[in-house]
Amino acid sequence: MQKTFEEICTFEVLYRAYLAARKGKRKKLSAAQYEANALMLTERLAYILNTDLYVPSKFEVFYVYEPKRRLVQAPAFVDKVVQHAIVDNALYEAITRSFIPANCASQVDKGMHYGLDLLKEFMSDYWRKNRTTEGWVLKCDVRHFFASIDHDLLKEKLRKVVVDDRMYRLMCVYIDASADGLPLGYQTSQLLALLFLDGFDHFVKERLRIKYYVRYMDDFLLIHPDKKYLQYCQKEIETYLGKLRLELNEKTNIFPLRHGVDFLGFHTYITESGQIVRKLRRSSLKAMSGKIRKWKKDYPAGKVTQKQILDSWTSWDAHAAHGNTYTLRQKIASQVSEIIGKPLRCHAPIRLSKKQKAMLEYKKRRKASQNAALPAAPEHHGADVPW
Repeated sequence: MQKTFEEICTFEVLYRAYLAARKGKRKKLSAAQYEANALMLTERLAYILNTDLYVPSKFEVFYVYEPKRRLVQAPAFVDKVVQHAIVDNALYEAITRSFIPANCASQVDKGMHYGLDLLKEFMSDYWRKNRTTEGWVLKCDVRHFFASIDHDLLKEKLRKVVVDDRMYRLMCVYIDASADGLPLGYQTSQLLALLFLDGFDHFVKERLRIKYYVRYMDDFLLIHPDKKYLQYCQKEIETYLGKLRLELNEKTNIFPLRHGVDFLGFHTYITESGQIVRKLRRSSLKAMSGKIRKWKKDYPAGKVTQKQILDSWTSWDAHAAHGNTYTLRQKIASQVSEIIGKPLRCHAPIRLSKKQKAMLEYKKRRKASQNAALPAAPEHHGADVPW
């Protein structure tokens, strides 16, 4: 249930938020320092929030380079605690209520693999209904999305979904923490970015009437049999985004569906028989090959540990397992195994996502209940059965 700002500022809620914030970060100095005095600091934080004395700390600034160079502005640990308290207990429910299923990023039971499975469903449904791979894809990418989000427009949208004044004012502080757009490292930024394009999602589905549409943050695509209609859609999308002071980048284009789609790290395409094939993108394989070359030098020199190599390989293998990649992954596993001197076992191919498994279970239960409601078949006696 969605909580008020006053309910969030209690010791119990803030302590649970601290436990959530420290997951996977207990080795970091800031998390360890907070943990050493967790009870006292949580009580102090409750007082500061309740008396409106809370001011976010300056964030740590650094760059990440995968999949591309991005500036990250990471908040202090105490700010992560506050953001967990707000997001987990109020903001998430308030903001995501109107989201459509095609909005895939940064939500419970959603993410990259949900988006990939949704694309697969759409491509499969397109082939079933049209019995052809002939069709068109409009693939779009918003230029510098996070850095281009207008603060005033975002605050207008936020005001419509957050009715608690104190919570709204605090969220405005987070929005204004960065001079341009939203800071990438904030937990709140992910949700606010999704909110900023929520109206756009409804525009594509309800005004442009696009059935096959999927969006992962600033990367989205539309599938349609008519190229001219997609050209019209692109103009309408550019106009709509222009009102939000956003623009599409140079990677935006329209191309034949039969060529397949590069989306979320995989190249997905339809065969002439209607099978959906998902291959790992060359950039992902190239990145892993680069790591292997580096590990061959760094591991014997003691510059990288076996655990660091295993963590990196396991993460890559788990992601790649969502595609038709088993032979490729066995080859990579063999190369990594040779470096660390330890046999490795690949993930089994992931055939069904959580969403697909849940849907199958639902269909089974529905069929069972329908069968139970059917009248019993007439009972036959003896050998006079006509068959």
